[in-house]
Amino acid sequence: MSDHGIFLGVDGGGTKTEFVCIDEVGEVVGRHVEGTTYHLQVGLDGALQAIGAGIAGVCADAGIAPAGLAYAFFGLPAYGEDAAIDPQLERQCGQLLGHDRYSCGNDMVCGWAGSLACADGINLVAGTGSIGYGERQGRSARVGGWGEVFSDEGSAYWIAIQGLNAFTRMSDGRLPRGALHDAFRSKLDLGADLDICARIMGESGLERDGIAGLAPLVAEAAAAGDPAAIAIHDRAADELAAMAEALRAELGFAEDEPVPLSWSGGVLANDGSVRSRLEARLVAAGPYQPVEPRHSPAYGAALYARLQASRSTD
Repeated sequence: MSDHGIFLGVDGGGTKTEFVCIDEVGEVVGRHVEGTTYHLQVGLDGALQAIGAGIAGVCADAGIAPAGLAYAFFGLPAYGEDAAIDPQLERQCGQLLGHDRYSCGNDMVCGWAGSLACADGINLVAGTGSIGYGERQGRSARVGGWGEVFSDEGSAYWIAIQGLNAFTRMSDGRLPRGALHDAFRSKLDLGADLDICARIMGESGLERDGIAGLAPLVAEAAAAGDPAAIAIHDRAADELAAMAEALRAELGFAEDEPVPLSWSGGVLANDGSVRSRLEARLVAAGPYQPVEPRHSPAYGAALYARLQASRSTD
């Protein structure tokens, strides 16, 4: 074990990846941000390039060589979902560090570790994608996070896709036109409604994170009273509440046992519309204890690295 007592946490995401170093008492001594490490979008080489640049950047900020880190935890999007890619990611992370004092996991762990400071409970992530993760008495479980093609309900990407679908139906006359239609036309600078096909799917169309970036248009329309946008937020809250209930059951919480529940990701951190709807559903479902996120997911990753280091020592 290094005698430096510096721990690196890496919070990978669909839009950006944040690197944080803390010391033994939890003080931040280094930060760095790179682009996405979502290998399904940028490829394995692209993800590793971002990880390598991030390690170099945060270590330079902390004034330490990667080989001197006491321990590192890499929370990476889609990790644990591909038996061919996972070992390659894990092996390459070790090569970039120059030692074996590290572990890899899904970025859902970062959200839980940050929001609940590694304490028992549930954390719901609704950012570019969505997933739920929790721990209780040494047991862990995940729900959701199956990817944007057929899952990630309640995420920014999912909300944006529902919004795009509503736009097309409004354009056709299958739904009454409202604020959502105007918001998409204005944001995407559409001369004609059909131009949206090229904007989203054309040669210069939007990547996953770019589509997720359209979710605030649905929030804008919901705030203006658009029924279709409000219905999208209602469904998002339904889906996220269902994740919490599934985790509650999987982790073995008793029906009358209070469940600490926190959240991370832009949809729940920044969009009061979805979060308030979610909280109303949780109040009706059971004795949940909402916990304001205590730390960021990136800081949580560093806390988890410190925890893993103590466990390995034990």
